[in-house]
Order: sequence, then structure tokens, then C-alpha cells
Amino acid sequence: MSPVLAGALQMLALVAALALAHRPLGDHMARVYSSTRHLRIEKWIYRAIGADPATEMRWAAYLRGVLAFSAVGVLFLYLLQRLQGSLPGSLGFASIDPDQAFNTAASFVANTNWQSYYGEQAMGHVVQTGGLAVQNFVSAAVGMAVAVALVRGFARSRTGELGNFWSDLVRGTVRVLLPISVVGALVLVATGVIQNFSGIHEVGQFGGGTQQWNGGAVASQEAVKVLGTNGGGYFNANSAHPFENPDGLSNLFEVFLILLIPSAMTRTFGRMVGSLKQGYAILATMATIWLGFTALMMWTEFSHHGPAFDLAGGATEGKETRFGIAGSSIFAVATTLTSTGAVNSFHSSYTGLGGGITLLGMQLGEIAPGGVGSGLYGMLIMAVVAVFLAGLMVGRTPEYLGKKIGTREIKLAACYILITPALVLGFTAAAMALPTPGDSMTNTGAHGFSEILYAYTSGANNNGSAFAGLNADTQWFNTTLGIVMLLGRFLPMVFVLALAGSLARQSPVPATAGTLGTQKPLFSGLLLATVMIVTGLTYFPALALGPLAEGLAS
Repeated sequence: MSPVLAGALQMLALVAALALAHRPLGDHMARVYSSTRHLRIEKWIYRAIGADPATEMRWAAYLRGVLAFSAVGVLFLYLLQRLQGSLPGSLGFASIDPDQAFNTAASFVANTNWQSYYGEQAMGHVVQTGGLAVQNFVSAAVGMAVAVALVRGFARSRTGELGNFWSDLVRGTVRVLLPISVVGALVLVATGVIQNFSGIHEVGQFGGGTQQWNGGAVASQEAVKVLGTNGGGYFNANSAHPFENPDGLSNLFEVFLILLIPSAMTRTFGRMVGSLKQGYAILATMATIWLGFTALMMWTEFSHHGPAFDLAGGATEGKETRFGIAGSSIFAVATTLTSTGAVNSFHSSYTGLGGGITLLGMQLGEIAPGGVGSGLYGMLIMAVVAVFLAGLMVGRTPEYLGKKIGTREIKLAACYILITPALVLGFTAAAMALPTPGDSMTNTGAHGFSEILYAYTSGANNNGSAFAGLNADTQWFNTTLGIVMLLGRFLPMVFVLALAGSLARQSPVPATAGTLGTQKPLFSGLLLATVMIVTGLTYFPALALGPLAEGLAS
């Protein structure tokens, strides 16, 4: 079987599995976030944190809950790392330096999971399982809660109430993330992923000498790492490490988990607003981008450019032979079109255009299908902009799902779109202008610029993957990337929740003959064009200096 055919069959299997899971999971999440019934364990949690799940919140109160919970998470994870040397189960590792501890705490709470440290050489069992794995659950649940709050803004009318943050947080964790993660961990163990609490072992190496390996609760952390679009690996090699991702079957299953909840949330959206066709229109746009990017990535990596590529069958540098070019390309696109950031190959070793595809996937806002929760609310923001542009073209007041898109709504959407590029381009420019940050680049020229552009793109979009050639474990990068990750996560949420509150207060507008049919293929095409033009062109000059220049020169 040819590698290209094998890649096509993997894609077909992946699409089939996602299609089978779409309806039951999407409907289940709609019931979870619409139910008034609370499980016994949820009631215990509410009593422990002193929350009343029946209290409805306006957008400002909902936002305060998001920010307060996340701030406590940053502080707890920071202190846990700083005290690691005194904790049991540390495997003898010392406490984490202040700048590294801040960076890691900000990263995992922001659902970014950027790692400028060697996991197996820095973090013991307590920090890995009691700190990082816990944030993998709750940071994903926060994103889902904010997305559901925006959906309620579209679904409700003449009220500013968006639900209860604490209830949404607990339900998303207990009823969605936890049960799927348990099943996912069991599947990963069956494929060969390790799950233990063993200490450090010395193993012999081929040709003499020894190497140290430590075990850990890897399968359980790996499952929620990909399911919650987190991305932080137990080991430095991430999903390229055989203890995390042993073979082609585990690789495809991990991609399935990455795409599972973001794609199913489009049905949750359709169910909650009372029109499944609206969810299908959003899903069609996401699927078109994902399929197009995957096909383009495979083409760039399989293309032969000289004798070495001819002999290898494509661009094999930086890719694991057990996954091949197809499995690596599918994983790379899935992880950068979502806010996952896990890697099973090294994006810095991709062709110039291939590296550019991973960059562009993040720069679009990771909305195809995007991160858990963040992908849906990011695409809905783009839908608001799309109907506004359509309204300008036909000369009528833009409406979406029966809500008018007025001055306030479009300003909030514009702020959401602009904040991330401002962070990416501003900090990239500062790093390139100052003398010290440039010393962290392994490469010079266009590829060196891409390393820094990729780092801030990954941080601001809460992705967490890296070009691997950049030494990011410095005070400059640990501090600035930590700031970028926090701002890139929570500033957009301010505008999302403010928009949700504004929409929820409106009275529904009845549809007329002139109302744009946002459930039709025409709107999906308009939404696709809006995504590519409004967000894609924002980064075009920067891409021209980095991956495009490198790709055209090769």
C-alpha cells in the first residue's frame, strides 16, 4: 500500500468515527448544560466551594467567576511547583525556578500547555498528576462553559442571565470530560501507553552506557491532554514518545480525541438554539478548513524535491517512522487547528510551506474545529462578522439567529478578533528588536524568524506547540510568553461574555423574506471567506517574512 493511500484511509476512518460520535455526544452535552438536575457528587462539590448552582449570572458575574477560579488555579499550580522539592513523590527533583513556575502555571491554566522544560527530568508525580493533570480537566471545562454561555446568549431573549459558571464548570468536568477520559485512558493502555507510579530506572543503551527513564500516570494524563485540547506531554518528546503514543493505532485514536468534543459541540449549539441546521452550517465550515489544510499539508510533505526526498518518499526529517508522513501530517494539522499543541513530530523540521500551514492554522484562531469550547465561540464570533458584512452588502440590518448585530455587538466582535494578532505581532516585533531574545534562535534568517513568530502565535492562541529550535527556557521567554498566554486566553473571554450578555437582553427579531439564511451552504461559504480574509490576511506580511520566504527559497 502506498503511503498516500494509507493517509487517505486514515482520514476516512477518522471522519467515520467522528460522524458516529457526533450525534450522541452533541445531544448529551446539550442535555448536560440544559438540565436542572444535579448529581450527588456535583452537590458535594457545590457545598465544598460554597456555590449555589441555581443562581443565574449576568455576563459580568459569570466573567468574575471565570477569572477568580483561574487566578486561584495559577497561584495553586505556581506554589505546587515552587514547593516540589519538599513534597513526597517528587522523584528527587528540585523545586522549579520562579520564572519557569510562573510560565508553566499560566500555561496550564490558560489551556496552552506550553512547556519549556523536560517533563521527565523536572516534574515529579505530585506536580504531574495533582497539578498539571487537574488543570487539563478544569481549564478545558472553563472553555466549554464560556462557549455554552455564548450559545445561551443567542438562545435566550429579554434577559441578561447566562447560566451559572460554577454549575457549567462542574458539569462539564464530571459529566463530559471525566467519563470520556476514563474510557480513553483504558484504550491507550491497551495500545501500550504506560500507567504507573514507578520511580526512576536506569536502562542499558545500544552500544553501551545507560539512560534514565521514569514512569508515571501517563495514559490518564494523555487521554485528557488530547480530549481537552490541552497538549502538555508527560515526556519532553510529547506524543512522539513511545510511552505516550506507541503506534499508528494510538496515534489515530489521539487525533480522534482531539477533534471529538470541538466537532460535537456544533450539534450542541444547534440543539440549544433550536435549529440543528445552524450547527451543521458551522460544522461544514470547520470541516472544509480542516480537510483543506490536511490535504495541503500532505501535498507539501509528500512532494519530492530532489534525490533525498525521492529516496525517502517525502519530507521525513523530524517524523517518527512508526507514524510516517501521513500520520504526522494529520496529527500536525489537527493539533494546530485546535488549541491542543501536542506533537508527534517536530514542526520545525517540516518543509517551509508545511511549517507555514501549522502557523496559519493557529493564526486563523484555531476554529476548525478549534479548542474545546474556544473553537465554537471563536467560529460564532466570525459568524457575527460574516452576517454583518452580508448586511452591508445588501443594505439591511444584519441579524443572526434572530438577534440584531448592531454597533455594540460588532465592536465586541472586532475587539475579540484584534486582540490576538496585537499580542502575537507586538511581542514578536519586540523579541526581534531586542538583542537578547534573538540569542535563543537556533537558526538564522527566515526560519529563525519563524521560530519566534511561532512561539508567540502558539502562546497567544493557547496552542502550546513549538518550532523546537527555539530555546524558550529563558527569563525573557518564560515571562513574556506567560503574560501572552494569560492575556490571549482571558481577554477574548471578556468580549465573548459581554457579547453573550448583549445578545441575551435583546428581543427576538422575526425572520422575513430578506433575512439571510444562515443555515444554508451559501452562508457557510461566506463564513469560510470571512475567516480566511479577515484573520488570514492579518498575518500575511509576517508569514511572508518567515515560512513563505523559506518555502519559496527551497
